[in-house]
Amino acid sequence: MHVVVITKNTPDTAATVTVKGDGTLDWGDSLVVNPWDEYAITEAVLLKEAHSGKATVLTVGADEHQEALKHGLAIGCDQAIRVWDGALDGCDSLGYAEAVAAAIRKLGDVDLVIFGRELADIATDQHVYQVARKLGWTMLGYVAKIQALDVAARSIMVNRLTEYGTQTVRSTLPAVISVVKDINEPKYPTFIGIRKAAKAEIPVWGVADLGLDAAALQPRARQLRYQELPKREGTVEIIEGATAQEKAAKLIDKLIEEKVL
Repeated sequence: MHVVVITKNTPDTAATVTVKGDGTLDWGDSLVVNPWDEYAITEAVLLKEAHSGKATVLTVGADEHQEALKHGLAIGCDQAIRVWDGALDGCDSLGYAEAVAAAIRKLGDVDLVIFGRELADIATDQHVYQVARKLGWTMLGYVAKIQALDVAARSIMVNRLTEYGTQTVRSTLPAVISVVKDINEPKYPTFIGIRKAAKAEIPVWGVADLGLDAAALQPRARQLRYQELPKREGTVEIIEGATAQEKAAKLIDKLIEEKVL
């Protein structure tokens, strides 16, 4: 069995965000492994151990995402791969999905792809569904538990969280899933794992390595700039009165005067 987990570094959710003069964001020195991915990486390692398989941790991004890959190696993934190319700079979720799907095809023997529920920096999971669509595989979102996985029979059964409760579904493999925090308790790196990850050589696959057309990866929509919300200013008037009824009467008179009522 071969399971691939997709991850990246995202800004710490507790970081102070400021908008710079050029319209870009400054998160400070606060990059961490995407919080949802900690559960996804742990689940990949647990499945690998349970089925005597192989786990690969993969990211699409520049050098700053290397630490997310090392985290995966440190807790038990067998190999790490980083996909990056100048053609991917500024790509949208569809371009991202194209790159991930191409990397999965290049690996060739993948049975299951695992994502965290969403990316903390953009608060979306559309890239997960786009990857599944690009691969032509079944997509199972919001997985809280893998009930059964039979590689020989090419099947997986999971519990999914829905708006109304829990849904149990069965699907064929290969498949793409996204997991929520209920699925496990995240593993943390050991000293030996950290040393192993530090020594690992992580290959970087470019667009040409994946057989992709750089022109096809150009974003359909571009994010031009961020801007701070305008400051809201106002005044507060405290309504005085001997009783609640007197205060209410004064409030009603004031609302009528301001033509609110």
